[in-house]
Amino acid sequence: MTGPARPRPDANGTLLRDYVVQPGVADELFAKDGAMRPVWRPFIEQLSRLTPEQTQAHFARGDQYLRDAGVFYRQYSTDPLQERDWPLSHVPVILHEAEWDKICAGLAQRAELLERVVADLYGPAQLVRDGHLPADLIARNPEWHRPLVGITPASGHFLHFLAFEIGRSPDGSWLVLGDRAQAPSGAGFALENRMATARVFPDPFPRANVRRLAGFFRSFRDAMDALPGAEGTRPAILTPGPGNDTYFEHAYIARYLGLALLEGDDLIVSDGRVHVRTVAGPQPLGVIWRRLDAAFADPLELDEASRIGTPGLVDALRQQTVNMVNALGSGILETRALMAFLPKIARVLLGEPLALPNIATWWCGQPTERDYVKDNVDSMFIGEALSRALPFDIANASAVGGTLRGKEDQALADWIDANANGLVGQEAVTLSSTPAWADDRLLPRPMTVRVFAARTPQGWTFLPGGYARIGRSDDVTALSMQKGGSVADVWIMRDGPAPADTLFDAGSFRRPDTGGLPARAADNLFWLGRYIERTEGAIRLLRAYHLRLAEAGDPGDLRIRRIAELMAPLSLDVALALRDGLDPALAAARQCAGKVRDRFSVDGWAALTDLTQSLRNLPGTLDPGDDSARALGVLLRKISGFSGLVHENMHRTSGWRFLTFGRALERADRAAAVLATFAGAESTTGLLDIALECGDSRVTHQRRYRIDPTRETVTDLLALDANNPRAIVFQVTSMRRIAEDLPNASVQGRVSPVLRTLLLLDSGLQVAAPAEITEERLAGIRADLAQISGELTTAYLV
Repeated sequence: MTGPARPRPDANGTLLRDYVVQPGVADELFAKDGAMRPVWRPFIEQLSRLTPEQTQAHFARGDQYLRDAGVFYRQYSTDPLQERDWPLSHVPVILHEAEWDKICAGLAQRAELLERVVADLYGPAQLVRDGHLPADLIARNPEWHRPLVGITPASGHFLHFLAFEIGRSPDGSWLVLGDRAQAPSGAGFALENRMATARVFPDPFPRANVRRLAGFFRSFRDAMDALPGAEGTRPAILTPGPGNDTYFEHAYIARYLGLALLEGDDLIVSDGRVHVRTVAGPQPLGVIWRRLDAAFADPLELDEASRIGTPGLVDALRQQTVNMVNALGSGILETRALMAFLPKIARVLLGEPLALPNIATWWCGQPTERDYVKDNVDSMFIGEALSRALPFDIANASAVGGTLRGKEDQALADWIDANANGLVGQEAVTLSSTPAWADDRLLPRPMTVRVFAARTPQGWTFLPGGYARIGRSDDVTALSMQKGGSVADVWIMRDGPAPADTLFDAGSFRRPDTGGLPARAADNLFWLGRYIERTEGAIRLLRAYHLRLAEAGDPGDLRIRRIAELMAPLSLDVALALRDGLDPALAAARQCAGKVRDRFSVDGWAALTDLTQSLRNLPGTLDPGDDSARALGVLLRKISGFSGLVHENMHRTSGWRFLTFGRALERADRAAAVLATFAGAESTTGLLDIALECGDSRVTHQRRYRIDPTRETVTDLLALDANNPRAIVFQVTSMRRIAEDLPNASVQGRVSPVLRTLLLLDSGLQVAAPAEITEERLAGIRADLAQISGELTTAYLV
């Protein structure tokens, strides 16, 4: 828009009092003539009726939802697991569906163009032969992988899921700023943006007119299910793992669409076919939705240093036994320099110009284009030709506004000449602004919209809105979340109510098979159960120590010395114990849970996060005795609550079995260690009382035996009582029953090694008398439990 910047009035005179649109900037809220766009008016009227306090309360509901749901992103830092709250910009970006449909039509054309380009680059290479693309630009590109040349995808298509970064230019038209074909991210976050925004603005109108998102995901899921070779299998998401900055999205989408979430180690290629390593043995896989970069996918034929790929995956693609979404090598389409050639290539391959142009780009390897860039450096971003960064990402620009960053003593024109083949110039576009909430009012902030497209049998379909990046200030280079930018929901508004849409398929109902449990997932669930139980046992012992210290006041007391022996080498000081033992054990449990995030409920993850924070928030200096015991009691109640929540609410399939097996094994081992320490031949009433407390069985003992504890009564209750969920025999019986339900529990009439050991141990405990449970017998039980752990690992987890 033109003319002087000026503030805008609104219904109550405060909401837009400082909304100043700068000259030469298009705005989403106001058209070029200064009038509010009609699509925004119902929303602004609704927002203007809220007081500042009410507005903040609405926004807080959205933030609380995101925290409760565990939505996060990982910020690039030296700590690979550093999580940050999802930076929601509470005010959505609003577009009318007529404008949106026009955008999508242009992007559908662009998607078809990209499909033909990548098919040519890995096929006949006619674009290079005919001079439409420089050979040097392709051959030097790290995203062009020679081993993939000549491989035709099983589906016949290289591209199935795309993202486009678009922005509105000063004249009001839309430009493509970047193409995302490698492993496009953000669609899952778009769903969470919508969920959070629904909490912020719960009123039916104008939200009732916003187009729904579920239909897009249903169409894409059905399209994957219909790919050749997918019959009888369930598509899977291939993730780099929890260290990836968008891992939450991978887990969320897998859970939302009912897909398996796999890592490279979960897959094995045999006879040219891809299989998933499951606890029941290898199972075929027909469709992989790839979320890791192509170079890491196969260390045999691509990057040999990769530790997250699957050897032989490229050969399986060569033999067309698996579908890949998107095809390996499609990341080359994200190359900055490619944008300089796409307008001409569109005319060659499609016979028509681009309906939605991309940002003006010039490759400096061509003399005429290089001279143009040198003559217009003041209005250019100049950066690496092979970079995949967006044009406004200043961190990846070598020269901005005519200034050579980091090399101010070198002439810019000379530098361009010296590095011409490796450089592109891109127009420094002024992006449009959109309303964002700051300091109790709306202010204009630069924004881009990420649009997602999925291939279906009917053609390309588009997610109706859902994801926009908002700058933290007027600076267009601060759009990235890593630089303090935020994200907003995008509402595509109809003139009337939008039809309801869900993931449900209206066809006949059937209960689907959930698929096999990957061995890696089983391993993490098994150890999650063990780590949580191990932490609980340590807390119980540590609390028993401080309660006795408060009673006796003498560290030399026999009861206190015995606890110290069993706790060794863990310190009895709460702060040191937390640092050296409990916190690492709980961190290991959280790491295991994070690796099976797609199988974890929101409540379970929130409870584990709360438990971790409670442990770390304990005062650094707790007085020994009562203060420490009370603090440990709080932790004990929280960890018991988490354990109960997870075990009782988890579906009774293989995942639950391995989680429960791990907990039972650890609890049995801890009970045996406690009995050997406190209920030996020379035990005292005080020592036996500690054993009952650690076994959470004091009340049961008193009600059953009605006498002070003796070695026989305590051993009977904590080792041999099949009705006591803390008894050793109860845990062994539970493990034996689980082992009977595991795959290959019996082969040709002979039980598996793990079941055989459990049967022998269980039968021995069932017929034993308390007097027979000596310290030597308890040591043998612990050795049997260690053997069972090894046998289970060998049979199912390796």
